[in-house]
Amino acid sequence: MNRKAYARAGVDIDLGNRVKAALPQLVAATHRAEVLGKVGGFGGLFALDVKKYEQPVLVSSVDGVGTKLKIAFAMDRHDTIGQDLVNHCVDDIAVLGAEPLFFLDYIGTGKLEPRIFSQIIEGFARACTENNCALIGGETAQMPGFYQAGEYDLSGTIVGVVEKSRMLDGRTIRPGDIVIGLASSGLHTNGYSLARKIFFEQMGLKPESHVAELGNRIGEELLRVHVSYGLLIQELLKKFNYSRSDAGIAPVIKGLAHITGGGFVDNIPRILPKKCDVTIRKGSWEMLPIFDIIQAKGGVPEEELYQVFNMGIGMTVMVDPRKAEAVLKFIRARGQKSWMIGEVIQGEGKVKLVD
Repeated sequence: MNRKAYARAGVDIDLGNRVKAALPQLVAATHRAEVLGKVGGFGGLFALDVKKYEQPVLVSSVDGVGTKLKIAFAMDRHDTIGQDLVNHCVDDIAVLGAEPLFFLDYIGTGKLEPRIFSQIIEGFARACTENNCALIGGETAQMPGFYQAGEYDLSGTIVGVVEKSRMLDGRTIRPGDIVIGLASSGLHTNGYSLARKIFFEQMGLKPESHVAELGNRIGEELLRVHVSYGLLIQELLKKFNYSRSDAGIAPVIKGLAHITGGGFVDNIPRILPKKCDVTIRKGSWEMLPIFDIIQAKGGVPEEELYQVFNMGIGMTVMVDPRKAEAVLKFIRARGQKSWMIGEVIQGEGKVKLVD
């Protein structure tokens, strides 16, 4: 009777258990040798192999996907949101040179819908597998009356590791260094409150509206998965930094900035020395059509656009100018669109947008 009373109150424990019964199969592909125990325990277990490092530093980050969830609700598509969250977190720690070890998720909802839950977890598992990151645990909370019908929220925590001597912190960035920009797939996971206002209120579109300039429905375009740059960054560091720094030679890759909330204006300064500015040359990369529309129809000052959106650049890499061409060639050879979009100059830790 207690269970039935709780279910009548909106929390069906038995349903939750049945849905979660499929989790071991979903997360099996994310397994790493360091994972101990099994999914469903009170805590996830991960035995870090400290013999691989001289001074291992754990790097952690936590995030959500914001109001991009509103697009998933409207399109009734939930298989990409989990990927967005994992990839965003991977990119956040990648800028420090860290490789991801494990990920934990949180899902909060009013009523647990098995189909939606499965799609979300499939997205987590897919992205963790692609990033060689173990999905070792999570929490699913049923909170009737707290969320609107059909809605949920997500957050995720990632833990990675980097050798202390190889950690990137931007300290070696100097005037003259080149800024390489890596293409995004779209808005990634930021700026959706403003984007929704522009597309759905100002332009009067519906999520299923087909937009000729995009060759796609606007809802599908807004659900494009946040790019993970983690594996590429690890390749870059192994090629251009590790052997050099181990030999006492200055590394080529000096710093990275993940272009998330705050755009160019707020994210790049997070890694700049106090006496350095960065100039970003607008028009030096291929602008995605969705940003052309936002710029043309949004009525938002240009400077603010570059503070809210990534404008087609999801990651920036500060490199030694003598090796910039080689780095760019290496990145492009791996299928990642990229351009030289700016340079470091004398200054006070700010970003300047120039034509």
